[in-house]
Amino acid sequence: MNKSTLILMLAVVLYSCTSRDHVSRPNVIFILADDLGYGDMSCYGATHFETPACDRLAQEGMRFTDAHSPSAVCTPSRYGLLTGRYSWRSWLKNWVLFPQHPLLIDTSRLTMGKLFQQAGYVSGCVGKWHLGWGAELNPDYSGEAKPGPLEVGFDSFYGVPFSHNSPKPLQVYTRDRHIVNLKEGLRYDSPEAMKSTVRSLENTATELSKEAVAFIEQNKDKPFFLYYPTTNIHFPLTPHNRFKGKTKSGVYGEFVAEFDWAVSEVLDALDRNGLTENTIIVVTSDNGARPDESLNGHPCNGPWRGMKRYIYEGGHRIPLIVRWPGKIPEASVSNETVCLTDFFKTFATILEQPVPENEGVDSYDLTKLLLGQHTKQPIREATVHHSVTGQFAIRKGDWKLIEGSASGDYPKGFDYGKSGTTNPKKDPSTGKWVDLDFFDLEPDETFQLYNLKKDPKEEVNLAVSYPNKVMELKKLLDHYRASGRSTPK
Repeated sequence: MNKSTLILMLAVVLYSCTSRDHVSRPNVIFILADDLGYGDMSCYGATHFETPACDRLAQEGMRFTDAHSPSAVCTPSRYGLLTGRYSWRSWLKNWVLFPQHPLLIDTSRLTMGKLFQQAGYVSGCVGKWHLGWGAELNPDYSGEAKPGPLEVGFDSFYGVPFSHNSPKPLQVYTRDRHIVNLKEGLRYDSPEAMKSTVRSLENTATELSKEAVAFIEQNKDKPFFLYYPTTNIHFPLTPHNRFKGKTKSGVYGEFVAEFDWAVSEVLDALDRNGLTENTIIVVTSDNGARPDESLNGHPCNGPWRGMKRYIYEGGHRIPLIVRWPGKIPEASVSNETVCLTDFFKTFATILEQPVPENEGVDSYDLTKLLLGQHTKQPIREATVHHSVTGQFAIRKGDWKLIEGSASGDYPKGFDYGKSGTTNPKKDPSTGKWVDLDFFDLEPDETFQLYNLKKDPKEEVNLAVSYPNKVMELKKLLDHYRASGRSTPK
């Protein structure tokens, strides 16, 4: 055998191994809607509009009826998803981040994006970030804003640096670390700069969708992870004109329809590039819905009490659909209680990546559940819920205990501008940020206890009737908070 023949044979073997490795390692796309409620898909009962793309995923995968976001508002839920750790363990004790705040995720922490990078994946984020930028207060958005997505597990970022309702100077796109179209020498918030940088709210979903599809097509020949947090359906409700009049729920329904269209663009890209069979796709939401006057009777949060921000089910019970062709049983429905934090450990298992003991401390592995392998015991021992003000609840089995008598929503008359606490403090001994507590709630020593199986709308408070159950759940919640984890070591 001559030398050239040997080299050719080795090349064929290496290519074959690489190709098989790609096929055996699924691509992953995680689509996280903003403020999409439990009742906002037709496969979850919506009748005022249709969501054919999401319905297709439900028919081809698994739909969850008891899935929860780690918080009833967006920044902490995103933190929990990417770290497998409840956000109240970080320096953000309640509410969300604002433009003057630094990056919430410690750059030394293992994140979902880093798991994929370690496994040899291309890791990209397209969409809404809202997890802070920079290492200090008041980051310089006119220059290179870092640390940010690229420092916590993403090879690329394109999207909205904060929220859909950001102040106008930050209604922009950022690519990696720089505001798109910002001319050199201009401040990002100057009138001259904003002529070129401010995005069209009505075109945002379209433009983000193009970027998501481009990421898929650019990386179709290698394993990839795409984290795609959309701006739909966060207020202001700004659907493109082509969706006008398409639903019975006015502008709210149109914004949901546009979200479903964005999902369909991803599905079409996978189909077109032959990637469908080897891609896990997740569609879910960061918290419950925020009702709008255009609903016209549409129950955006399904049958649940409360809405976004609340400690009640409507604040954190969310739609969740997962498709993995050939692995997840088609048209399956799971009633298992799960949390978005669980995808951290789940993806680590699928990727065969080790997780240190002090990482993903609130994340349970859902792999067996997704593969249709039934377990005798619930996967989670219990799940902690958290409202906009930092009010806690804990769910174990059918029982849910809420600390305090309130709904978890903003206190009456609350004014952010007059809040005593608007920035985190710095620990002088460690140099790390600590304790951003906007509301500084004092527990009122009362409890709400509900049996969700018998009382899914949380109407009958059983705390007085079942004092032992109150004590049991309060003890477990205290243990989770004090021990630094809710999963076994």
